[in-house]
Amino acid sequence: MPIELHIADAVAEIVLNDPEKLNALDEDTICELTEAYNSARDAGVRAVLLRGEGRAFCAGRDISKVDPATDDATGYLANIVTPLLRTIDEFPAPTFAVATGACLGVGLGLLIASDVVYVADTAKIGSPFANLGATLDSGGHALFFERLGAHRTLDLIYTAELMLGSEAVALGLFSRLVPEAEILKFARERAHRAATGATSAFLASKQLVHRLRDDRIGLWASIDEENTAQGELCASVDYREGFAAFQQKRRPVFGGSGP
Repeated sequence: MPIELHIADAVAEIVLNDPEKLNALDEDTICELTEAYNSARDAGVRAVLLRGEGRAFCAGRDISKVDPATDDATGYLANIVTPLLRTIDEFPAPTFAVATGACLGVGLGLLIASDVVYVADTAKIGSPFANLGATLDSGGHALFFERLGAHRTLDLIYTAELMLGSEAVALGLFSRLVPEAEILKFARERAHRAATGATSAFLASKQLVHRLRDDRIGLWASIDEENTAQGELCASVDYREGFAAFQQKRRPVFGGSGP
């Protein structure tokens, strides 16, 4: 089965498990991946970790059987890939991804849609589409332009050169660089830490970050929204537990967001 879902201790670990194809995704496996996230949501998990089995995270779309003469690229991207990316982006808990080896095309999009991305020193990130007569997709233009500027973005696109994980992290594309031998343990520990954290507060920050990204709200508008979010959190179980634990000099035990 190319997509695996494992749930333990309120953490869902989703695995792309087709290493012979470098975890490249066709329409069926993208639908499976979407269903895995939906199942994790329905199970009420408090964090998700996405990773790839083998020497690549995801080499992008599986084009081994695609006929360019009949390919509906717009339909594939708009009706299959984009809904998956939105499902990840809107997931109601912290989402993590582990970038190892090739992270291209749809694979890059999976990283962009995740909240936190830990990058191995073996990772290769970029746009190889110049060699296919295709263009960068799955959110790559927005990420590269925002973090790298127009010149570096087009340089990567025109040359089809790939960035090493160290450069991608140094330039602010993703969260942290971790040696490949340590990255899975590192990511699992942080996903489990998030799963025991204050989910309601995390989601408030996630929503505000999305507003800054998508709506380009400015400093004072973001401060206003922070003020409102903080007031709303006062009524949450997590907020009351956090303050009680601080005042009682003990570790907080978070577990809910309701009143």
